[in-house]
Amino acid sequence: MRAAVLTQFGAPLTVREVPDPEAGGGEVVVEVLAALVAPYAAEVFSGERNYPLVPPVVPGIGGVGRVVHVGPDATRLRLGDLVWCDSTVRSRDDALTPDITLQGWSSRGEGGARLARYLHDGSFAELMRVPTENVFPLPAAAGDDPARWAALGVHVIPYGGLLTGGLAAGETLLVSGATGNLGSSAVAVALAMGAGRVVAPGRNKAALDLLADRFGPRLRPVPLSGDDADDRAAMSAAAEGPIDMVIDLLPPSAPSSAARTAAMTVREYGRVVLMGGVGMLGGDDLALPYPWIMRNSITVRGQWMYPRTANVGIIRLIASGTLDLAAERVRSFGLNSVNEAITYAAAHGGPFERTILTPRLADETD
Repeated sequence: MRAAVLTQFGAPLTVREVPDPEAGGGEVVVEVLAALVAPYAAEVFSGERNYPLVPPVVPGIGGVGRVVHVGPDATRLRLGDLVWCDSTVRSRDDALTPDITLQGWSSRGEGGARLARYLHDGSFAELMRVPTENVFPLPAAAGDDPARWAALGVHVIPYGGLLTGGLAAGETLLVSGATGNLGSSAVAVALAMGAGRVVAPGRNKAALDLLADRFGPRLRPVPLSGDDADDRAAMSAAAEGPIDMVIDLLPPSAPSSAARTAAMTVREYGRVVLMGGVGMLGGDDLALPYPWIMRNSITVRGQWMYPRTANVGIIRLIASGTLDLAAERVRSFGLNSVNEAITYAAAHGGPFERTILTPRLADETD
């Protein structure tokens, strides 16, 4: 099969022939139809983000595909099934604290690194080996536009955080980092889940206007000034009532002060879910005041990625039309143009912009 290979950090990916993957027990092989290219992929492949990838490696974080081989322990999957391949792989030998790797992308700790050495390669290839429990059937309609459906790899991340925070219908949510690729997804997913109001702070006026135009009065944009006290007051005022939950999806380049200002808008007994990259590249720690957390009975929860069941939920939201992918701007690239796709993704990482790799197809614009 052909695959895009990261041979070393700082070098372009090389498209070449590599051996076809072989599935053992508990695994399937999938023909990759569409794989998301993250806006920050160039930062990963340059080494800037210091991800624990070990070249040579086929990168890529999940995708839409068709099953071409099923292991002997699968009871429902069949050859030819259209599926979503989740990259978040958990070890099977510790139910309480499983080690985690993002197949073809990243890992956590030594246990995650061991898992990554076995499930080494990701979805920037014609074929991909995936654990059976990481393969989720898609509705037949997804086969009409697998590139668009590959965007569920973005939406499932904030969906997992919103599930963790217990977002309920009618509640008010504040999305810290709302104008980014993941943050704007959190806005869309929260409203699809029934949030009564979403407060969306940001400095990018064009992105704020796009969110407001798309979602109407349930979306409350807040232009940020950079002054912590003024910004906190503006976010609280936009909510026109208590903020039940804050989800932070700011990137590593954002200062911890921005995450703290947003978090401290939450009401008494409110919840704060941290999913962003603040501090990953250095900088100050997130300093939330102990008395404020204790006296206001605040729940602060970190969440890396999402539970497995979130995949089923996000597929249902999209299939029902509650979470609408029609307005997303999708640009597809063939495997030979993988480096152009990475460059394009870096320049087009705004709200609802998706760069997709289609290993079996030529370049196309949607």
